[in-house]
Amino acid sequence: MSESSIKAILKDSEVLPELKTIGEKVLAGERVTFNEGVLLFEKGELGYLGSLANYIREQRHGDTTYFNRNFHIEPTNICVFDCKFCSYSRLLKHKMEGWEYDEEQILDIVKSYNGKPVTEVHIVGGVHPKMGLQYFANLIRKIKEIRPEIHVKAFTAVELEYMCRKAKVSYREGLQILKDHGQGSLPGGGAEIFDEEIRQEICADKCSSQEWLEIHETAHSLGMPSNATMLYGHIEQYHHRIDHMNRLRELQDKTGGFNTFIPLKFRNKDNQMSHIPEVSVVEDLKNYAVSRIYMDNFPHLKAYWPMIGRSTAQLSLNFGVNDIDGTIDDSTKIYSMAGSEEQNPALTTRQLVELIKEVDRHPIERDTLYNVVTDYIDYDFEQEKVTA
Repeated sequence: MSESSIKAILKDSEVLPELKTIGEKVLAGERVTFNEGVLLFEKGELGYLGSLANYIREQRHGDTTYFNRNFHIEPTNICVFDCKFCSYSRLLKHKMEGWEYDEEQILDIVKSYNGKPVTEVHIVGGVHPKMGLQYFANLIRKIKEIRPEIHVKAFTAVELEYMCRKAKVSYREGLQILKDHGQGSLPGGGAEIFDEEIRQEICADKCSSQEWLEIHETAHSLGMPSNATMLYGHIEQYHHRIDHMNRLRELQDKTGGFNTFIPLKFRNKDNQMSHIPEVSVVEDLKNYAVSRIYMDNFPHLKAYWPMIGRSTAQLSLNFGVNDIDGTIDDSTKIYSMAGSEEQNPALTTRQLVELIKEVDRHPIERDTLYNVVTDYIDYDFEQEKVTA
């Protein structure tokens, strides 16, 4: 999407004057305000939003679309918290319905990837009272002994707040311990929606918005980058989404420590909010587009394909998204249990590359920190078979 194409769109008489003003700001590289962000949601036509978001995406990344080779470890779905939107966790009183891997089982999962070119292990799960800070620190150390080169991205702020509170250490002390044992970065989960009233309704008993932000700010100060998420499409309104993005944008201005923003679609299967209908694919694409326009200081925007499905992930690449996560290898249950599009979320590297190429984008395998591992634009998978 070229500048001249955007200018032509801005001349369209059907585009509202206030939306044209936002488009002109995008072309000028100026920041969109809170009220303008809400206006984009309320009055922005999907094609217009997509054009602006795609322009920003291509100015920053061209046709490049990133993915990584990763696998997930979910030590347990037993959890002390009772989030209304969660289809995954089981309270202690429902322990028989859950799982709880011991250390040997977890390390066996890591060993099963020996010889495979994965670059990241993603560790998140329920908040289990018996799995504390020192337990996980020692676990990370043993993982790094098995795979010294692998990047450990682990523990949402919700898990970290509980770990530090139970261990009676500050966030800085707890994060430093994990870093010293080999943890490299934080995932973005647990953010949900920052608005305190909404949070009180959907996840009242876990860490607050302020605690979430403080933990990520502390991680950034220790040289541990992180991601950020937003759960959308439930009881929140558009101004709640922009408020959420704005708090993240302000922290990013301060620290520069976020890699990626990841909107996560609410799924209503088998949870306490099942009466709330899911939003449409059109709303998904609108949300990606507004996110890319508003989150001007976040380098990357990710569509988590196991949550929204492969076809919507492809569409999102024209609405500001430049990352579709990783190969996953069917190693996560968090979203499949919630009724996501992908009930068996696994894609081979070849399948991911082909998915990206089908929509004329340039596939690049990255590591967790967005260093290029392999450029797949002209990669010959058949030659790989011959070599093997």
